[in-house]
Amino acid sequence: MALTDLEKLFVYTTANQIWQQDLLMNAYFQGSSVGANLREMVLGRPAVKPLTNPYDQAITGRLRADSATIRQGARNVTEAASMVGIAAEAVGTIKSTLEDMQDIATKIKTGELVWNTTIRDEYNSLRDKITGIVQSTLYNGIALLDSTQWGTDQIDSGGAVHVQAFLSGGFDVTFKALDSPTPPWSNLSGASLNNATGLQTELLELSELLGYVGTVEDIYTKRASGLNFQASSLESQADLLDQAVEARRQSPTLSLEEILVRLLLRDTGTLMDELT
Repeated sequence: MALTDLEKLFVYTTANQIWQQDLLMNAYFQGSSVGANLREMVLGRPAVKPLTNPYDQAITGRLRADSATIRQGARNVTEAASMVGIAAEAVGTIKSTLEDMQDIATKIKTGELVWNTTIRDEYNSLRDKITGIVQSTLYNGIALLDSTQWGTDQIDSGGAVHVQAFLSGGFDVTFKALDSPTPPWSNLSGASLNNATGLQTELLELSELLGYVGTVEDIYTKRASGLNFQASSLESQADLLDQAVEARRQSPTLSLEEILVRLLLRDTGTLMDELT
């Protein structure tokens, strides 16, 4: 049975509309979850994935960005605390070594020990241990105590390491140079313990170095504790922003896919008028 002109027009129009809708969805949404949802919706089947909320990303974008930045800042501050903690431990070891040297010198002065080449070598070995600690105390390649290794992209010539911690910037963590204190490590010598004048000089210089190193250790210990507290505070700020994100989320009446379907059908026509 031959089709009438009206029936031919209906078949042609219907096929053309289906082709146009399929072309648009293939061209713009192929391979995406949005495109898959659109296809299912046009075919009258349930969406393959939860429909996309077009408002959440826009409304909460700045809050989420700030939260991510602050959380990264917290990680940076935690890393800075680790750096300072390593420096504090190294300085603590130096202090303990100086105390061992002071103990040797004091016992020689009081007569508990008699100087000999073995004691001299032991004393010098302890001094060399200190200089080795200074040179080898590193964090991710950054020298923390040796100023001869400073002046890089990571630590400037003054011992400052920049920590990016806030939305608008950060702060510097500054380390103390222990490669050339006053008096210098090279002044300490086991040979000087063999005479009264040299022994007294050694004890005075050991006392000065112990006082300085003890102060530096105290500074680092308190600084590490403060940085850990600051990192915790930043994490709390990020958590509050995440809560604000959830509080500002909205439930729109139309999903992104539904909006696009309406636009497509408006431009290409519908197969039937649901209003009639």
